[in-house]
Amino acid sequence: MIFTRRVLAALPLAGPVLAQGFPSQPIRLVTPYPPGGGTDTVARMLLPHLVAQLGQTIIVENRGGAGGAIGAGEVARAAGDGHTLLLDAMGHVVNPSLMPNLPFDYATAFTPITQLTLQPQMLVVPQASPFATLGALIEAARARPGVFNFASSGNGTGAHLAMVALSRAAGIEVVHVPYRGGGPAMTDLLAGNVSMAFASVAAASAHVQSGRLRALGAAGPREIPALPGMRPIAEQGFPGFDWDEWNGLWTTAGAPRGAVARLHAATVFALAQPDVRARMAGIGIVPLGTGEADFAAFVAAQRERAAQLIRAANITLG
Repeated sequence: MIFTRRVLAALPLAGPVLAQGFPSQPIRLVTPYPPGGGTDTVARMLLPHLVAQLGQTIIVENRGGAGGAIGAGEVARAAGDGHTLLLDAMGHVVNPSLMPNLPFDYATAFTPITQLTLQPQMLVVPQASPFATLGALIEAARARPGVFNFASSGNGTGAHLAMVALSRAAGIEVVHVPYRGGGPAMTDLLAGNVSMAFASVAAASAHVQSGRLRALGAAGPREIPALPGMRPIAEQGFPGFDWDEWNGLWTTAGAPRGAVARLHAATVFALAQPDVRARMAGIGIVPLGTGEADFAAFVAAQRERAAQLIRAANITLG
């Protein structure tokens, strides 16, 4: 388990005041992954504006381990008063299928607040790869099943599921090489030790722009502004392909409606600030700030889609 703590002192309250009396104490913001990753980065970008809006100290806790389940469990066990938040990612919808014996239910233990971001992924190959297009890679993989491999940051991660989904859609067989995190996976990809990987724009765009990696297609349904001209995989023979990653914000189930509304308003305000939007755009993150009901529906659909793929492909943590 990895645990770090970071505290920002409260700043003067700004913006509209909702749910008078909340928050009445410091807020815990749990990110269930180690420091320095995409989820932690989003938390750090939003933190000063959340403090200003909510008028309370916010304690950010990195509770890494078990694919995000340890940190999520911390929030699930907290008091349902809105003072404990969970800033999670793909693990939130994957873990229920990969870890059926968890002591809490992801579907009922949390109250959704908003989808914070979209974190686009893309399929990339090393500089020395012979493949200049997605079509060429798939043609070669069909002719040589089991010869090519792909990196991911671990079993059941967004990068893993995206490649499994593409493999099944394309009728190819490629070997999964899971790593203990995105950093080691990227290192081996850059060195040419693996054939390909799905990687976030935040992690890979600089390497694509420098020529150390070649991007073959966007995992989402639209082009990536930072890399104009790279077509979505959905437009390259795989309609409906959409395996971008994302971040969302929850609190413990049972939180008062007024507290949830206050948290939602503060978060949407933070996401709209020019400094946040500029920093996110610089690393390829798309700020959203969806409504609570829309976010709940999105999460339910993502959970079911992930469960179907995990069952069909027999994905396990082993």
